[in-house]
Amino acid sequence: MSLELDTIKKLNNLNVILASASPRRKEILTKLGLKFQVIPSTFPELLNQTSRTPSEYVRDTAEAKTREVYDTQTTASNPPPHLVIGADTIVVCGTDILEKPASVQDAISTLKRLRGAPHEVLTAVVLAYPSKTEPSQLVIKSFVESTGVTFGKDIDDDMIESYVATGDPMDKAGSYGYQSLAGILVESINGCYYNMVGFPLHRFYMELSQLIKNKELPI
Repeated sequence: MSLELDTIKKLNNLNVILASASPRRKEILTKLGLKFQVIPSTFPELLNQTSRTPSEYVRDTAEAKTREVYDTQTTASNPPPHLVIGADTIVVCGTDILEKPASVQDAISTLKRLRGAPHEVLTAVVLAYPSKTEPSQLVIKSFVESTGVTFGKDIDDDMIESYVATGDPMDKAGSYGYQSLAGILVESINGCYYNMVGFPLHRFYMELSQLIKNKELPI
């Protein structure tokens, strides 16, 4: 079942692309009632972390992914998409950025590090679309949402290793997915639940509504 929102209905005659392979982002947008096609970005997540703050890093990565899909879908015979939605999620502990684990042992080590440690989940969302006044010009709007997370300090190694053995952490920033079995590790969160899943739904809808209100999209 999906929502029946007037704001979303206005978009459903447009060419909207989700530039992400994340099944969680696809599910969230589908439940919102949005019609879109999925064209994952192939942009390598290799931006320099040391020269950027975590917020800058996740925003720049999301913007690069979104721009790459927008550009590949725009050719001389193919007009640009009306809207490309991109996103990237990272986990930050202290000043360190924790992305998807490279191995099972990496996932275990990461989760042991997060035990009892407050950390943040940062998700950058990007909206890319052609300018109404200059259609050849790309307009980029983006934001970064933060959710604070604390793992229980009494988590034992068996809980961590059993969770990692399910395979769930292997495609997730920070080596865990709050919406699934990793809930056993999380003591508390402070902020948007959907941001933890990889797509801050409330903020996205508010930003999208503002674009429509400002007549920035061709509807």
